[in-house]
Amino acid sequence: MENHGRGSGPRPAAGEVEEPAPDPPGPLPYEGVWRFTAPAVDVSVPQARHAVRDLLLRQGVPVSDDLVQGLLLIVSELVTNAVRHAALLSPMLAVEVAVGAEWVRVSVEDNHPYRPTALEADHGQTGGRGLLLVREVTREAGGVCDVEHTANGGKVIWAALPLVPARVS
Repeated sequence: MENHGRGSGPRPAAGEVEEPAPDPPGPLPYEGVWRFTAPAVDVSVPQARHAVRDLLLRQGVPVSDDLVQGLLLIVSELVTNAVRHAALLSPMLAVEVAVGAEWVRVSVEDNHPYRPTALEADHGQTGGRGLLLVREVTREAGGVCDVEHTANGGKVIWAALPLVPARVS
């Protein structure tokens, strides 16, 4: 009996048509990972925020205005922290945006080895609440955030928020 490339598995009975297995769904048009670098200077904060906003719009990511505002606030806080606290040891920083079918993740990486923690708010201070704010915005959106060490001794701080695509009518 010749195989003709059909394998040794069960075959349909005579006259029965075998349905091909459906292809696994491919990535959605807006899925992907984008990364850019910037100098660790003040002007990079609004540039990073605008770059992320423009990327989400250009890729057609179905995000609500509230989610975009939360993501942009997170990017602003993380880039500001890298500029203020890591620039001496890390003159460049990297911003990454990863979009999946059900989530959006933003991260900021620098080469400074210090792993910050979200400090409790000191109501007498005017600053120092950036990571606390990132943690709360992420939590309210139903997401997660963390700080991880990188292979080169630096760190990456990231926040992943759920993406609820708009329903198509």
